[in-house]
Amino acid sequence: MNTAEVFLWGTRIGIIHLEDGIVSFEYDRDFAQRGIEVSPIFMPISSRVYRFPELTGAVFHGAPGMISDSLPDRFGNAVINQWLSSQGRSPDSFNVIERLCYTGKRGMGALEYVPSTGPQNNEAERVDLSEMVRLASDILNDREHLRLSMTESIEAQHLLKLGTSAGGARAKAVIAWNEETNDVRSGQIRAGDGYGYWLMKFDGVSGNGDHAMTDEPQYTAIEYAYYRMAVTAGVLMNECRIYKESGRSHFMTRRFDRIGDAGDKIHMQTLGALAHIDYNVPGLCGYEQAAMYGKRIGLPAVDIEQLFRRLVFNVLAVNQDDHVKNMSFLMDRSGKWRLSPAYDVTFAYDPENRWLSSHQMTVNGKRLSITEEDLVTSGTIMDIPSSKCRKIIVEVAEAVGKWSVFAQEAGVRESTAEAIGNVIRTRAV
Repeated sequence: MNTAEVFLWGTRIGIIHLEDGIVSFEYDRDFAQRGIEVSPIFMPISSRVYRFPELTGAVFHGAPGMISDSLPDRFGNAVINQWLSSQGRSPDSFNVIERLCYTGKRGMGALEYVPSTGPQNNEAERVDLSEMVRLASDILNDREHLRLSMTESIEAQHLLKLGTSAGGARAKAVIAWNEETNDVRSGQIRAGDGYGYWLMKFDGVSGNGDHAMTDEPQYTAIEYAYYRMAVTAGVLMNECRIYKESGRSHFMTRRFDRIGDAGDKIHMQTLGALAHIDYNVPGLCGYEQAAMYGKRIGLPAVDIEQLFRRLVFNVLAVNQDDHVKNMSFLMDRSGKWRLSPAYDVTFAYDPENRWLSSHQMTVNGKRLSITEEDLVTSGTIMDIPSSKCRKIIVEVAEAVGKWSVFAQEAGVRESTAEAIGNVIRTRAV
């Protein structure tokens, strides 16, 4: 398969075609007449055929940024590769168009790919979380016995449906959760009244992690404590919860690319996709550059100020996994863009790790040893008054100074909380 159609909210917006390892994109003429810019930086509405030969490699796979955002990430690809193995196929035999069509209608955001070839959802089935955690561990550890079970197990089919469309490196699934009954179902289609749509990061998965590192046993509790600390600091985030199951504590965040009980879809672009920036190369993009791109797509001043607040939080709270896929923008049906709620906000630091030894995005040209003056300079470059910058820094610092309280309330072990607190104190301004 080398060609597919791309749909948004039931309307065909264009066609993608794979040739010589490069995916081209051409807008549908009828859609182009609407004047809605779904990829305004590198693919503005035009009659031309868009092709970006420079976007080869593990991030874009030869596809335009907007399209590559729909591709599965590390965990999703691991699930798909196990499924391919069960079908007697190698990962290399499954090209980028096939991976997009495998995602079909199940991807993050609102883009859909036709023909849809992946597992289909006819109803919102109940999910066995314990079995999905076991399967995720097997997949990440590449256990041989999984080849048979991937074609026979009901929960393996659930993982194929729910785990391949969610982005990121860690094991996760898109779910529908009923708070009153505590029932968890597939989150790919409408689950019915009383259900909300969430992204669940699994706790207790062997081999889980990112950047060649295995997660701390309490990484979900740490992320929940950071969520509460970030919200206190004025960072806008969707609601997060901890879901207890069989002694495990799964981290859940309400999806911001779905709205209402019907789970209506919202078009989404990561900063990396919007600006064609490789998130695997630290320091390619600065926060000031991110704000510039935000202004180009029409973000209001309040969103630029929010972006600055997140920058301050990431520096003071030592979230150094602040790469360009961890910032996103949302577009409504009228074509208006806004900054998405923050996500993947947690402690991320390792002095020996290429990615986590310093920030992924620069602040005033620096990835390390960032001072209060660097923060203020960065903010003023974004057109935020220096007095406002300093006020935001004080507000964020006050919240981060209460780390031990948030950690205790989230159930983070005292020794772990103290170790994180010691690092945080080195960044105080």
